[in-house]
Amino acid sequence: MMSDPISDMLTRIRNAQLAGLEKVEMPSSKVKEAIADILKREGFLFSAKVYNNKGFRFLRVGLRYDDDGKAVIREIKRISKPGRRVYASVQELPRVKNGFGIAIISTSRGIMTDKRARKTNAGGEILCTVF
Repeated sequence: MMSDPISDMLTRIRNAQLAGLEKVEMPSSKVKEAIADILKREGFLFSAKVYNNKGFRFLRVGLRYDDDGKAVIREIKRISKPGRRVYASVQELPRVKNGFGIAIISTSRGIMTDKRARKTNAGGEILCTVF
């Protein structure tokens, strides 16, 4: 059993980009799917698909690179961890790299970016930051 599956997801993405892989696979969950959908919508990932294999759900993520072959995700960092949860109100939500990056927030209205959380006036747990 894994103690922090979100951190495992982010580490798999980070390691796959360092290795120059086109895609990476991981066990799926609703939270991981929501994070992958946000990263795809914001242009950090090429694709995010869920598939079944022998009764288990997996998430396949297509990584995006720029024209020079460098990874689009420069930095992906876990903020709230199982041992130390980090919560923020709407006024305290972080601005990542002066608005060029995103923070992924788990709110009572679902998982969303920091920009959308400000629009909907919802604070919550800061899952990770991406730049």
